[in-house]
Amino acid sequence: MKTPIRVAVTGAAGQIGYSLLFRIASGAMFGPDQPVILQLIEAPIEKALKALEGVAMELDDCAFPLLKGIVQTSDPAVGFKDANWCLLVGAKPRGPGMERADLLKDNGAIFIGQGRTIDAVAAADARIAVVGNPANTNCMIAASQAKRLPAERFTAMVRLDQNRAQSQLAKKAGVDLTAVKDIFIYGNHSPTMFPAFAHATINGAPATSVITDTAWLQGPFCETVGKRGAAIIAARGLSSAASAANALVDHVRSLVTPGAIHSIAVKSEGRYGFDANIWAGMPVRTTTPGSYEVIEGYAMDAFAQAKIAATNKELADERAFVAEMIA
Repeated sequence: MKTPIRVAVTGAAGQIGYSLLFRIASGAMFGPDQPVILQLIEAPIEKALKALEGVAMELDDCAFPLLKGIVQTSDPAVGFKDANWCLLVGAKPRGPGMERADLLKDNGAIFIGQGRTIDAVAAADARIAVVGNPANTNCMIAASQAKRLPAERFTAMVRLDQNRAQSQLAKKAGVDLTAVKDIFIYGNHSPTMFPAFAHATINGAPATSVITDTAWLQGPFCETVGKRGAAIIAARGLSSAASAANALVDHVRSLVTPGAIHSIAVKSEGRYGFDANIWAGMPVRTTTPGSYEVIEGYAMDAFAQAKIAATNKELADERAFVAEMIA
């Protein structure tokens, strides 16, 4: 059996964490032959830590053969110690009347601390995946604090948007989900993100030749994918925790599967017209487990360019807002 890998998870007792941890322990994320040690981090709040105890009890009661240990802590230095993967799920949620700027400030402080701690104590091969919103900018903030770990180790999740887009295209075309390939997400994990339908294929044919309703593709399709989270909250009164957890499993599973082609948010380095210093969703190909290369060269028509310009502006504005915090 392989040596266990250490997987740190923040917000471990939250809704996404509760949907996520059992999937990791079962082998869904890293494979059926990869043992794991879960290092669960929660806020130093009595209610949260008590809930974490209950989650750990349930993990024990599942008797997962791959689960070789559980750490429960409110101390990031303990939780991130020697972690091979750091899954940053926890973040301060947006409260009533709270502006996005307030959310950026509050989460900025959290992710500065986490970025420093991860850089100081995580394993030499550590990879970081950010889910807590605003995910792209939180990822950028955490990466800005790293001196030892390179920027490409820090990724943010846009896989939930990719999964939503794939599902919507399949339903519109009346085909099985697996018929839809190469639907990539560009930009921010927010309503401004762009699901690049012109790159997608359906049963091997260009999606735009199968779905010829251009007005739907440019309008309701993009809007549905971008605002799906809000629609789920309106319907069930709670956020999309299970699908977010599933998307994180997909995000990491694709990153450890050589040859996988998928969407993640990475430091743009100026690709596809994005500001060089922001983290933007774009297509990547996994090269070796945990490493990837950005797929460049996709042509963008005028509609795509306008959508990318809009999501780039949002990300650049977010970076400008927190610039003093990360200087």
